[in-house]
Amino acid sequence: MNRQILYSAVVVIAVFIGFNAIATNDTASAKSQYAPADSSLAVATFAGGCFWCVEAGFEKIPGVVETVSGYSGGTEKNPNYKQVASGATGHTEAVQVYYDASIITYEGLLQGLWRMIDPTDVNGQFVDRGKQYRPAIFYHSPEEKRAAEASIEALQNSGRYEKPVAIEVTQFKSFYDAEEYHQDYYKKNPVRYKFYTFNSGRYQFIDEIWGEDREIDYADYRPKKDVDSNTNEAAPIELQTFQKPSDEELRKQLTSIQYKVTQEDATERAFDNEYWDEKRAGIYVDVVSGEPLFLSTDKYKSRTGWPSFVRPISPEVVVEKEDRSWYGALRIEIRSAIADSHTGHVFNDGPNPTGLRYCMNSAALKFIPKEEMVEAGYGQYVDKVRKPIS
Repeated sequence: MNRQILYSAVVVIAVFIGFNAIATNDTASAKSQYAPADSSLAVATFAGGCFWCVEAGFEKIPGVVETVSGYSGGTEKNPNYKQVASGATGHTEAVQVYYDASIITYEGLLQGLWRMIDPTDVNGQFVDRGKQYRPAIFYHSPEEKRAAEASIEALQNSGRYEKPVAIEVTQFKSFYDAEEYHQDYYKKNPVRYKFYTFNSGRYQFIDEIWGEDREIDYADYRPKKDVDSNTNEAAPIELQTFQKPSDEELRKQLTSIQYKVTQEDATERAFDNEYWDEKRAGIYVDVVSGEPLFLSTDKYKSRTGWPSFVRPISPEVVVEKEDRSWYGALRIEIRSAIADSHTGHVFNDGPNPTGLRYCMNSAALKFIPKEEMVEAGYGQYVDKVRKPIS
């Protein structure tokens, strides 16, 4: 089923609100005729089925200045809507996104894309069927390609989808503007647009897959600022400022399980600990000394029942030691650098970009939410913190 079929079902509504005639697009575009005049803007190209919906979705993202509906991924030059909709040109409905790279990163745009589409369906999107509605990422540079592949791998490892994430990732070659009446369709024809989107099933699907994670704090995807001696940004926390309390103080300060884990190398129960499913943005510090160890940015759902990270804040905050306490098998134990707390182990079965899984005990950690980090003395890390990898 595609939009043409859906239209026929609402002919009564069409009598009242009218339809625009289909125009012919005879302008080939490497650069869209609808592009903003600002040449400093970055450009990204995505496809996710109905370009009305994808255009509307990206225009809600901070830093996106303009979006343009069009056609990409095919061989036919200057195709029009009828040709593309027939499936004969090889194109798919696509959107060019013009954005301010000082406000939003390409990775942030990808996070937005995942919340607009079904990346497991390569034969269309929702009610729109056929290759002319296939989802795709058309990368403009090797950096975009690497970012897209890393984001896809993280999405696949998240376990959100029963089917494999199979969205096409291909080099950008050309983009042809769609007819003028398709541009900003959701603004010009809000009644028809809302009727279509409600009946397409797109947003019902997205709500089911993403739930409370559908909303994104795009501040987490701002470009990281360069730090130099002329800025007012604070330097990283010096680990030497942290101290380990005496054993007597620790026995008063820590719970029984916290003491057993950090001081006696115990392991807490899987799926029965404080942070294994923690989804908020923030920082994880040593429960004994407060020294910073991990960021939520590097946390991911490992399905082990313990909080897992792809890396520590920096290599020097942890110490690795050989551990043969488990039936003589060699494992690599992770201890905090200052307090020497046992925190967990590291394994070589994690996702990109490190391939590592720092499997930690919640009892060895204290989580500080992002909104409390400055007051708690960890403001230096706020710009690096975002929600865990899904």
